[in-house]
Amino acid sequence: MPAFAQQAPQLAQAAELSATNAANTSTSAFGVFTPAQSMPLPDRALMMAGDLNRLMGSQPAAASTQPEQGSRIQSLLQHALALLGTPYRWGGTGADGFDCSGLVGYVFHSALGIELPRVSRDMATTGELITDRAKLSPGDLVFFGHRGRVSHVGIYVGEGRFLHAPRTGRDVTVSSLDSGYWSNKYLEARRVAGI
Repeated sequence: MPAFAQQAPQLAQAAELSATNAANTSTSAFGVFTPAQSMPLPDRALMMAGDLNRLMGSQPAAASTQPEQGSRIQSLLQHALALLGTPYRWGGTGADGFDCSGLVGYVFHSALGIELPRVSRDMATTGELITDRAKLSPGDLVFFGHRGRVSHVGIYVGEGRFLHAPRTGRDVTVSSLDSGYWSNKYLEARRVAGI
C-alpha cells in the first residue's frame, strides 16, 4: 500500500499546517506554487492536501445545508488524495497500482460503497450528464478521449483540476482541465448518483 494511504491522518494534519503557512502569501485559491519537478513527492502531496483542504473548506453556503452530501464528497476526495503517488498499472484496481478506471472505481467503492462499471467508456453512461463545464462539482467524473470515444476518466476535485492515473510510467496525480494535454482531450462529465 502506498505511503500516502498509510499516513492519511498525518498527511491531513501536516496539510493543515502547510495550508495555514501558505495562506499568508497566497495569490490564488491554491496558494503559492513551486515547480513540481523541484519538489520531492511528499512535499507535492502535502501541497495538494492543503489545496484540497482549502477547497473543501470553501464550499458555498448552500452546500452546508446538506452536510451529509458535503461529508460524502469530502470522504471521496480524501480517499482519492491518499492515493497520490501510487504507480500506474495497466488493468490495476488495487493500491499496488491503478489504471484510470481502476482508480476511480476503487475510490468510489472504498469511500462511499458505490460500485461503478469497470472501464471508462461504460462509466461514461452512468449518472447525470453535465453539459456545462462551468457547472462541474468536486466528485464528478470527467472523461477524455478522441473523436467522441471515451478512453480516460478522472475525478474532478475543483478549481479546474482532476485527479487521475495518467499512463504507464506516471503516478496518480492531479492535472488541469483548462490547459495542457488534457484540456484538448476533454469530452464530458457525469455526476454519480449517491454522492
